[in-house]
Amino acid sequence: MTVDTKLPYNRDYISQFSQEKSEPEWMRDLRLQALKQADSLEMPKPDKTKIDKWNFSNFKHDAPEVGTLTSLNHLPSDIQEFLDVDNAPENLLIQRNHTVVFASLKQELKDKGVIFTDIFTALREHGDLVKRYYMKDGVAVDEHRLTAMHAALMNGGVFVYVPKNVQVEEPLQVIFWQEDPETAMFNHVLVVAEDNSSLTYVENYISQNEEQETVSNIVTEVIAHDNAQISFGGVDNFAAGTTTYVNRRGVAYRDARIEWALGQMNDGNTVSENITHLIGENAVSNAKTVSVGRGKQSQNFTAKIVHFGKESEGHILQHGVMKGSATSIFNGIGKIEHGAKKSNAEQESRVLMLSEKARGDANPILLIDEDDVEAGHAASVGRVDPIQLYYLMSRGITQTEAERLIIHGFLAPVVNQLPIESVKNQLSQVIERKVY
Repeated sequence: MTVDTKLPYNRDYISQFSQEKSEPEWMRDLRLQALKQADSLEMPKPDKTKIDKWNFSNFKHDAPEVGTLTSLNHLPSDIQEFLDVDNAPENLLIQRNHTVVFASLKQELKDKGVIFTDIFTALREHGDLVKRYYMKDGVAVDEHRLTAMHAALMNGGVFVYVPKNVQVEEPLQVIFWQEDPETAMFNHVLVVAEDNSSLTYVENYISQNEEQETVSNIVTEVIAHDNAQISFGGVDNFAAGTTTYVNRRGVAYRDARIEWALGQMNDGNTVSENITHLIGENAVSNAKTVSVGRGKQSQNFTAKIVHFGKESEGHILQHGVMKGSATSIFNGIGKIEHGAKKSNAEQESRVLMLSEKARGDANPILLIDEDDVEAGHAASVGRVDPIQLYYLMSRGITQTEAERLIIHGFLAPVVNQLPIESVKNQLSQVIERKVY
C-alpha cells in the first residue's frame, strides 16, 4: 500500500496563507499554479530507493507565532551548542518553527546593501529582487511532485543577497529549529552573490520529534555570478519522526566558485540532492558531504556537478558511516556537456559499515559528451580496516577508542571544512552520539 501524497490543503487555504503573509501577487499566483501541478506530477524516483511508503502528506502546515528571544541564553542547550553564546555572532538568524525569533546583521553590511533576512520579509520589502531568482535558474517548480508541493506550501526560509564588489568577511549563520513535533518545514533558502562578491553561509536544521511524524521539504538555490565566491556549510539533524526531502542547487557563472560542506545527520528517512551547474568558463565547485546512518533508516544521497562552461572544475567527495540496519545510497555524478572543453570532473565516494546488517552503496557515474576533458572517480564500501585497528591497539588504545579515532579521521575531510568552530564542534558531537 502506498502513502497518499495528495496535498491536504486547497486553493482557498493557499490564497489565505499568502494573504496573511502579505505576499506579492506573483508569489500567490506561483503557489496556486504549483498546487494545480502537484496533483498531476509524479513523485521523484531516487535510484535504488523506494519512497512510495514514506510519509510526505501527514503533517501540520502552520504553527502559531512565538515571541522573539530577549537572550540567546534562553535557547535549549542542544541549540546553544551551535553558537558561542557568550560572544554572540553579529550575523545570525534563528527561525523557530516558522517564526523568526532572533535576527541580526552588522550595520556595516547593511550600509553596503547586503540583505540577510527571512523569506517573507524579503518578499514584502525586496519582492522584485526575489522574483528574479525564485525557482528560476535553480530548482524548477515542475521538476516533480515534491518540488511543486514545496512551491505551493513554502512556509519559511531566508534570503541572502550580496551586491557587486562586496566581500562579507564573517559568516552568516541561520538556525532552523523545528520545535513543534507535527509542523512541517517547507523551507526555501535563496543565496545570491553578484559579480566579484563573496560570502560564507552556514545553516543548521534541528528537531526532536522521535515519534510524531512530520515532513521537511527543503529547497535551496545558490547563485554565484561572475567571479563571485560562495562557501556554503550545512548540518542537517532532523529526528527520526521527520521524513526529509532536501534539494540544494547551485549555479556558477564565469570564474565563479561554489564550495559545499554538508553534514547529513538525519535520523529519519531522507532523500538529498546536491546539484551544481557550472555555467560559465572557469567555474569551480567542490561538493563535500558526510553522513551517518543508524537504526532502520533509509537514505539516498545524490551529488551531481554538470559542466557547461569551458575549463570548469567539479570535485565531489562523499563519506558515509552506516550502523544498525541502516541503508544508504551514495550517487556521485559528474556530467560534462558538449562544448565544455578542458573541463575536469572528479569524484570519490566511500562508505564505512560498522555492523552486519548495515548496507551502503556507492555509485560513481561519469557522463562525458566532450573529448578534450579530464575525469576520474573512486568508490569503496567496506568495514573498518583491521590493519589500522591493529596498529592503534598495539599502541595501548582500546578497540572502542581505536574505532572512534578511525571514524572521525574518515569523516574529517568534510567536518574540517565547516567555517564556524562551534558548528564544527557540534557536528563532531552529533557524529559521536550517532556512532556510539
